[in-house]
Amino acid sequence: MTDTSSIPVVPDSAPERTATGSVRTPRSSTGAIRTLGSNPRTAPIVLHPGDAMPTWRRVVYIILLGALTALGPFTIDLYLPAFPVLEADFNTTAAAIQLTLTGTMIGFALGQLVVGPLSDKVGRRVPLLAVTALHVVASAAAAFAPDLLLLGATRVLMGAGAAAGGVVAAAIVRDLFGGRRLVVMLSRLALVSGVAPVLAPLVGSWLLGVMPWRGLFVVLAIYGVVMLIAAVIFVPETLPPARRRERGLTVWQRYRSVFSDRVFLGVLVIGGMTFSGLFSYLSASSFLFQQSFGFDAQQYGLLFAINSVGVVVGVQTASRLAARFGPQWVMAFSTAALVISAVAIIVADQAGLGLWGIVVPLFVFMTACGFTFPCAQVLALDRHGNAAGTAQSILGATNFGVAGIVSPLVGLISHDSGITATTMATVMAGCGAIAVLALWFIVRPRSVAQLTP
Repeated sequence: MTDTSSIPVVPDSAPERTATGSVRTPRSSTGAIRTLGSNPRTAPIVLHPGDAMPTWRRVVYIILLGALTALGPFTIDLYLPAFPVLEADFNTTAAAIQLTLTGTMIGFALGQLVVGPLSDKVGRRVPLLAVTALHVVASAAAAFAPDLLLLGATRVLMGAGAAAGGVVAAAIVRDLFGGRRLVVMLSRLALVSGVAPVLAPLVGSWLLGVMPWRGLFVVLAIYGVVMLIAAVIFVPETLPPARRRERGLTVWQRYRSVFSDRVFLGVLVIGGMTFSGLFSYLSASSFLFQQSFGFDAQQYGLLFAINSVGVVVGVQTASRLAARFGPQWVMAFSTAALVISAVAIIVADQAGLGLWGIVVPLFVFMTACGFTFPCAQVLALDRHGNAAGTAQSILGATNFGVAGIVSPLVGLISHDSGITATTMATVMAGCGAIAVLALWFIVRPRSVAQLTP
């Protein structure tokens, strides 16, 4: 693959004439490259480096960057079905085992906050390779952890090591693409981000049927090795040296430029609340459907698969609609759907409408999550091409950090009476309502410019 760091970057006001006589007028402030042939009126225009990529290469990027993005959710969720086994093996409490999950999410959030700005400063490859190598070592150590304390420590490092995948993948896409094509590419990554947390526990359940719990961490170590080798071979440096030095921005200045953007702050709230609504469902649904509705493991897995289809449909449809109408207007409908579907679950549960009264609006809620994820990511990154790693790290850390805080509220509300559809949907509706308010009062859709081609 072509190393895009070699692409020259000069101001718009300084066209460059090549040896063949063609005129190259590079980039906007976001790094877009505009290349003109010898006849500017008839030659094709390339606004971004990725625009000139053949289809097969874009497909390779989607597969590889999607797999890197999925490393984080799989690291967090793959071992969730093993919690009862871990509790018995270490002779401890469920709360102590859950702390290892908390540690993983903390490591994941902090890792993103470090890797994102670092990738803006030194380039994409070095942080990606270094932190993915950390994930491999930590996963291997977790597989042989002799006690819970060491397992918890390795899980924090695993979370930090998995953080690079999603952050750098999104930053690479932003380096290469812009405008409507950015929507399409990021929608593929958002599809992985939305589906992977749902599928990971199912894969973990299947693996536990053929191996002990320690084998799950061996699988994660192998996953990390494959990603490390693939990154070495197939992922070029996409951040040109000129953009790393651009305006001498320090890490603090990059953070300040991102946090001073009103639209980004609104998107941050929307993304965090949507992810929290999803995780509220993930944390409560096992108890709800297996204890209240008598599902067995296979039926519960089927429900997960069906809801995953809703996320897929939402993401893929959103990518087309956002490119045409603007991501802010797609979110105007999807965030409203989050609230309406969650309220419908509450009404159906209180009216005693049974299983179908719950699962139908739940599918709508998951589909609305799929619509929201790529639109939030596009609005966050399209406005910050010079700090794409920083912006993505903040977005990712907020999504997982806020979800880790909000999702246990379902259990706290249901502490005495047990988890019901009403308690689960109450938290989901609250998350959706906050997302709606953030969209209309912070982002303000009418103030957001349409995407460029």
